[in-house]
Amino acid sequence: MLNDNLKNYLHLHLIVFIWGFTAVIGALISLDAAPLVWYRMLLAAGFIGIYIWFKKINWRISGKTLFGFIMAGTVIALHWVTFFKAIKVSNVSVTLAMLSTGSFFTAILEPLWYKRKVIWYEIFFGLIVISGLYIIFEVETAYVQGIILALTSALLSAVFTLVNGKFIQVYKPSVISFYELTSGVVFLTLYLWVTDSFSSGFFDVSVSDWVYLGVLASVCTAYALIASVKIMKFISPYTVMLTINMEPVYGIILAYLVFGENERMSPQFYIGAAVILMTVIANGILKNKRKRKSTLF
Repeated sequence: MLNDNLKNYLHLHLIVFIWGFTAVIGALISLDAAPLVWYRMLLAAGFIGIYIWFKKINWRISGKTLFGFIMAGTVIALHWVTFFKAIKVSNVSVTLAMLSTGSFFTAILEPLWYKRKVIWYEIFFGLIVISGLYIIFEVETAYVQGIILALTSALLSAVFTLVNGKFIQVYKPSVISFYELTSGVVFLTLYLWVTDSFSSGFFDVSVSDWVYLGVLASVCTAYALIASVKIMKFISPYTVMLTINMEPVYGIILAYLVFGENERMSPQFYIGAAVILMTVIANGILKNKRKRKSTLF
């Protein structure tokens, strides 16, 4: 029999594995990025709304908080649109490698957001990440558009994380997600309406796409979100942070197994991606040590 700690740790890896699989599903869906995200957010909001109703969770919020959720929902919608668009114009490997810089964008923006001093090693690690990006840019010139879109997506994910960092202290994750996903749907609906994208073909979705969208919205979004929050009650944030860094690794391996040679990259690409990933992990380790020292003194 597995003990509870091991069960929770394995569950965490399953969740991170699911997140890594999100990019693969996005590549399998034939819809363009904006319609794909619209359907994903609509279905996920519905699933989480049912969960809130079933669990009888209080979802009343103030007008000021609603405005904050609308802003966050717009950011997450743009994050997902740029993420899936990057996959469409490049591939899963490029997108996930660039998305791993999200943690580093967060480290750069944190001092501005929380009005604290910049830590010296954050600047140092920033230069290393830039060197890793340079290696990838230099050898993968065919994927420049995808690289830029994925970096934009990573930056938006950092902004979203900082905004939600304050909400999570007050509201349940399911309530936050419901309002943010719903806000994202409204934002994308307005965008698609203005751009005259709601044609008859928009709602002509194939059976296979409906299956993938259902998995994306239920398992990869609603379930993964609620389960990850539950896991964090039993596993330290440090362990969670290190494990989440495995997402691009899982995703790149899965993409190669599913798409084969289309996901094979040059050796320099993997060197650059490894430089970025190791830097993000090193940053997390130093942050954890610094936090422990501050609690001791």
